[in-house]
Amino acid sequence: MTWDPHQYLAYGDHRLRPALDLIQRVPLDHVKHIVDLGCGPGNVTRALRRRWPAAAVTGVDSSEAMLERARQSDGNVDWQLADLVDWEPRTAVDLLFSNAALQWLDGHDRLLPRLASMIAPGGVLAVQMPRNFSEPSHTSIYETARDARWRDRLERLIRPEPTKPAEYYRDLLVPHARSIDIWETVYLQVLEGENPVAEWVKGSWLPPFLEALTSEERALFETAYRRRVQAAYVPRADGKTLFPFRRLFIIAER
Repeated sequence: MTWDPHQYLAYGDHRLRPALDLIQRVPLDHVKHIVDLGCGPGNVTRALRRRWPAAAVTGVDSSEAMLERARQSDGNVDWQLADLVDWEPRTAVDLLFSNAALQWLDGHDRLLPRLASMIAPGGVLAVQMPRNFSEPSHTSIYETARDARWRDRLERLIRPEPTKPAEYYRDLLVPHARSIDIWETVYLQVLEGENPVAEWVKGSWLPPFLEALTSEERALFETAYRRRVQAAYVPRADGKTLFPFRRLFIIAER
């Protein structure tokens, strides 16, 4: 998938807030090595560096466009282009941090224990994943994708809900951690602009569907999607649009 850092950062403050909340809950004062897995354009990586300025930091992402943006922002990070499924650290990591990235990957039953195994004794695996896939922002994509005009190409992109309930991840990680803290938060995001929820999703879950179509079809698909989303998220009396967004947080200590 081709990522657009500009589109992704259009709501940068809202996307960053869960990462900052997770950082505040990490129970580590002194950290030697941090890995930001799925670092994107590097905005969360910078927050990690501010929290632990003495740590060596590695940022890993599968998008060259995202990493190019990240490199421009900070030359003191070891930025690595890699498939997140296959990536491995050279040595055990004190803090393996992943914000809004693992929902793109399948096989969490194998992935999460594997990531936990990369943590040094006394270290932490800290993960945040969206759990908003049953809301109109996302189901409207699937409803639009099933239209006869492009169903043959798009239906295969519809995935089962990628992020499981909290208890699923606790059961996975119990054999691999001495302490586990898992919680969910629903952020009532107040957005501005014309059809802002559609703009938000265009920076995250929508691009694979658009890329599978011709340029002419993309315009038609996006128009149909935007119409559905606008009907589901009607602006309030003050012109602002409310976009509730559920996120899952995991902190596992080795």
